[in-house]
Amino acid sequence: MKRTLWLGGLFLAVAAPLLRAQTPATPPPAQAASAPDSGLDGGLFYQLLLGEMNTQLGEPGAGFSLVLDAARKTGSEQLFQRAVDIALQSRSGDAALQAARAWKQALPQSRDANRYQLQILIALNRVADSAEPLRQELANAPPQVLLAAIGAIPRTYARVSDKKLAATVVERALQEQLDSPVTGAAAWTAVGRLRQAAGDSIGALHAAQRGAAATPGAEDPVLLAIELVSPKLPQAETFVKSQLESKPSTALRIAYARALIDDQRYGDAMQQAQIGTREQPDRADSWLILGVLQAQENQHDAGEKSLLRFIELAKKLPPEERQRGQAQAFLGLAQIAEKRRNFAAAESWLGKIENPQDLAGAQYRRASILAKQGKLAEGRQLLRALPQRTPTESRQKLLSEVQLLRDNKQYQAAHDLLAPAVALDPKDTDLVYDLALLAEKTGAFEQMERLLRQVMADRPDSQYAYNALGYSMAERNVRLGEAKKLIQKAVELAPADPFIRDSLGWVEFRLGNKEEALRVLEKAFKARPDAEIAAHLGEVLWSMGQRDRATSIWREGLLLNADNETLVEVLKRLRVTP
Repeated sequence: MKRTLWLGGLFLAVAAPLLRAQTPATPPPAQAASAPDSGLDGGLFYQLLLGEMNTQLGEPGAGFSLVLDAARKTGSEQLFQRAVDIALQSRSGDAALQAARAWKQALPQSRDANRYQLQILIALNRVADSAEPLRQELANAPPQVLLAAIGAIPRTYARVSDKKLAATVVERALQEQLDSPVTGAAAWTAVGRLRQAAGDSIGALHAAQRGAAATPGAEDPVLLAIELVSPKLPQAETFVKSQLESKPSTALRIAYARALIDDQRYGDAMQQAQIGTREQPDRADSWLILGVLQAQENQHDAGEKSLLRFIELAKKLPPEERQRGQAQAFLGLAQIAEKRRNFAAAESWLGKIENPQDLAGAQYRRASILAKQGKLAEGRQLLRALPQRTPTESRQKLLSEVQLLRDNKQYQAAHDLLAPAVALDPKDTDLVYDLALLAEKTGAFEQMERLLRQVMADRPDSQYAYNALGYSMAERNVRLGEAKKLIQKAVELAPADPFIRDSLGWVEFRLGNKEEALRVLEKAFKARPDAEIAAHLGEVLWSMGQRDRATSIWREGLLLNADNETLVEVLKRLRVTP
């Protein structure tokens, strides 16, 4: 008896909106006489009760049929939705689609019916059938939410299997919005993101260009193009630069700087951040990016000033954003203090970090400080005490200790620590690449070459693997013809990378092509002033009799990084004191 009453209560909860809307409680006599007939007579009430009972007792098919039939008889939105929900809960996508279509047929103007139909079609991977419901959804969207609705389309289709078809279907559904100057940028950006998800980078860039043309000054197409910037698609960066020339928002410039950082183009990123601080001096994140890059490039005074400026401006940021940004700034300031060998100041900055996500970074800096004071074992122990609750934490913990050993020239120990992880996961190309570089440092050149060729096989687009092997051969003055071919392949993959250009200049020098080496290295050093490039450029100049200029370049390299191994070795070998 209790069970029956409970099920009845559940039914009343489901049917309550229908009952409230059409059978008001204790109406005045006049209203009672004119109240519309809901159609929910005793028979329908009993039918719905049976439908709910069947659903709860493990017969959702029967319950679905009863509720859907009642929905058709009454034309109730609530009952149609309940039928859809029963089908979805029983994992019957076809039944859910049947109910949604019946709902749409009964109530053609219902946005909920259309939205359910669209979402179910996408979930069922019936992408081709989703064009019309998507078009209707956008046509019925209020003007104030239309742009947001268009922007959400790529997320809506994110899980479909045929992403190329999804891009085509969405483009067809968006024809009206693509041609409008009001919605053109958002619509073309949505199409572009779907093309990007389908692996069509060129098509995505074309969409970004059309979006920018449709709505001049819109930022969404430029943000899409920034995501497409890569050595394989240089025209994306050409487009981004053209858009940045027209006085864009600083937010766009900072997004571009972050993309450059991801591509390890730190000099170009620093330039964009510097422009950002001039364009909008009170924007905090520009100063943070600039300060972190300056600290990394050993521009200690400038980096400290930029990071302190960020900390001041960060007081106006929302709490979570402020805490996250301040943690990065404190790490940067600790790094600067550490390089100045002011360990007390470094520890003071690290002590200010409260964000749990950045505590691992703080511990690494503490370990580095200990190592610089001759306490490498204590530093390693500090890192080994870090938690490893997830695979990501375990991996980061391992890499932190490997990096500590590498920074302190303990190459064999770093190699031996990393090797077991590579053996467990030989398809992790990042770990394999790192192990290859450590093998070179220990003189295990055959192992290095085998590992780098393994990376090339697994990731044919890895310019770093081609460059590393080619440079190692050039540095050892062996198989120079093969070395040049490897480096040229890296140049094809990343034509703007100054370090790969440095490798090309170095192999040209080893081959005796001094003029070509000088041309390539001068261009690389101009693009990225760096101590290692300075070492190579200076040696080429020295060999050509331009000793004053060579000394000047080396002196500049020492200012950039006096500890660079390549530069120190060149000066020692040539017995030069700049």
